[in-house]
Amino acid sequence: MTDRLQDIAKRYDELGELLSAPDAHADIKEYARLSKERADLEEVVSVFRAYQKKEEEMNADFAEAEGETGEMKELLLDGAYACKAELEALSEQIKLLLLPKDKNDERNCTLEIRAGAGGEEAALFAYELYRMYQGFCDRKKLGWEPVSLAETELGGMKEAIVLVTGKNAYKRLKYESGVHRVQRVPETESQGRIHTSTCTVAVLPEAEDVEVEIKDEDIRVDLFRSSGAGGQKVNKTETAIRITHFPTGIVVTCQDERSQLKNKEKAFKVLRSRLYDYYSGKATGEEAANRKSLVGTGDRSERIRTYNFPQSRITDHRIGLSLHNMEEFLSGDLDEMIDALARAETEKKLLSSEKI
Repeated sequence: MTDRLQDIAKRYDELGELLSAPDAHADIKEYARLSKERADLEEVVSVFRAYQKKEEEMNADFAEAEGETGEMKELLLDGAYACKAELEALSEQIKLLLLPKDKNDERNCTLEIRAGAGGEEAALFAYELYRMYQGFCDRKKLGWEPVSLAETELGGMKEAIVLVTGKNAYKRLKYESGVHRVQRVPETESQGRIHTSTCTVAVLPEAEDVEVEIKDEDIRVDLFRSSGAGGQKVNKTETAIRITHFPTGIVVTCQDERSQLKNKEKAFKVLRSRLYDYYSGKATGEEAANRKSLVGTGDRSERIRTYNFPQSRITDHRIGLSLHNMEEFLSGDLDEMIDALARAETEKKLLSSEKI
């Protein structure tokens, strides 16, 4: 590990020299790339150098203690052992920093919620999930931009697609992908029987334009009138957009904005995210298998969480964690659950790295 850290520190210094060169700003894109690379290495290099300094201090104390006796020897040994304890903590920190990072963590993402089994009760729960994630994004100062909302007459949602923007948007929401199950007594249930319904959630990282090529001949763009609540709210112009991608069969609809241009822009963002997820999933079977061993695949076919209303209990089946704060959780207080999922993934990665 020391050799690897020394190579990282050497590269960090090289990048500093390249960025301080007189012609460093000649190529803005290259300058930005080098700056990001250096910034990504900065924390691990800082901790490694603190480790080296503390190690030198410990060795000096041990060496000096050999030539001393009595109280002075004890003081030097106490200092050396204190350094040793700090080195162990710094070593653990370095291990965490060296773990492979998800390249998508800092990206914006597309959040898709769909009602599953359970009819209108599933649609009502889908709306509650929509409000839950909206509340979470408000707490985290993340942008919330609805793309397409298919609402039901009773106040539920068949489908909701939202663009979530801001630093680490995907990192905070990526564990939410999967099947969410609700157990409760529907308002329409006269005999008080508990029903089970499901919704699916998909969280897809936003793809950059250069990562996904969308050829004109591979798509069809259709215009249509946005659906509304009736009366004066009905949009009488064709501002809604539907994009069909022929090679994959992916269809994206956006009708949230009154502007045709804005709807088209949002629809293409969602299409790029879905294509990025589609092609990445094909190319990274090994990574997907590894992720399943961490906190589950995150696939929409996998049941990840149960919301039991009679017991006010939320249970995540991937890590066996149960919380009893239904009201707060549904208002967007997801930190405890998300942090626990992130810790579980980190711990599994650490165990895997130690076996290598």
